[in-house]
Amino acid sequence: MARMTGRRALAAVPVLLAVTFAVFAVAAASPFDPVKAYAGTAGLTASQENLDQLRANLGVDRPLVARWWEWLTAALHGDLGDSSVMRRPVADVIAERIGWSALLAGTAFLVAVLLGTALGVLAGRRRGGLLDRTVSSVAYTLEAAPAFWLGLLAIWFFALKLGALPAGGLTDTASDTVTFDQVAAHLVLPALVLGVSQLPWFFLYVRQGVGDALDEDSVRGARARGLRERTVLLGHALRSGMLPMLTLVGSRVPELITGALLVETVFSWPGIAAATVQAATSVDFPLLAALTVLATAAVLLGNLLSDLLYGLADPRVGFDG
Repeated sequence: MARMTGRRALAAVPVLLAVTFAVFAVAAASPFDPVKAYAGTAGLTASQENLDQLRANLGVDRPLVARWWEWLTAALHGDLGDSSVMRRPVADVIAERIGWSALLAGTAFLVAVLLGTALGVLAGRRRGGLLDRTVSSVAYTLEAAPAFWLGLLAIWFFALKLGALPAGGLTDTASDTVTFDQVAAHLVLPALVLGVSQLPWFFLYVRQGVGDALDEDSVRGARARGLRERTVLLGHALRSGMLPMLTLVGSRVPELITGALLVETVFSWPGIAAATVQAATSVDFPLLAALTVLATAAVLLGNLLSDLLYGLADPRVGFDG
């Protein structure tokens, strides 16, 4: 396990370097002018001389490679630079937002795994039954439904029509303090929407895995020995059926990040979505690079986690193979 983790860590270095350079290259080719975005309305009347001076102060007049190398060397020493659009250090922008994004993504991922596994086991137990046909039809429909559309539909039904849950934000409109009860209430809708958008893949994998496991000779032998159906299902079929699902942990991380950005925008959740959009449209090099590296690292960690979980669940799989 340690050897695999070390190999993956070494392999991640060139990937992260390539990603950061690609961010600066794409930003340099972008039609958006970071100087005008930084100056705002004042840039409309500013002289060319003032704009050129501001461009030099921001460092965007330097060659692409020079800007990338300067940012990279500073980042390796813990300095992620200053955000030109936020007017604050990049580290502070990320620190105040990443926790809320992690809370939303983690809760949604838990909802998707637990609900998808439970429904997958029940449907796989009796494939072709009423529950299987119903849930499978809903799952295939949800696969094609964008997360932002589900979010808007949830706001219309639960917040506007029923008035049961808040429509967005982190706290109530009249409140100036953040409390656990308010955060929990405001988390329900975005977490459920994001979780439901990821649920179909977990459900379908578990359903298929459990259904195939129930047809294996070992499971039939367990039933022939008189073991209870619950023991056969949970102790034998579920373990075998969960193995394919574990590979989804890593592959769903990019979709989870993308979905989280959309859901955060729809529900005005104070995560990194707004910062990402502003960094992209304003060509904020330091903030855009830091957020991209963060997302890439999350994907790499997700892939590593899925491999480790698969190896722990199936002893036949070697970590050092």
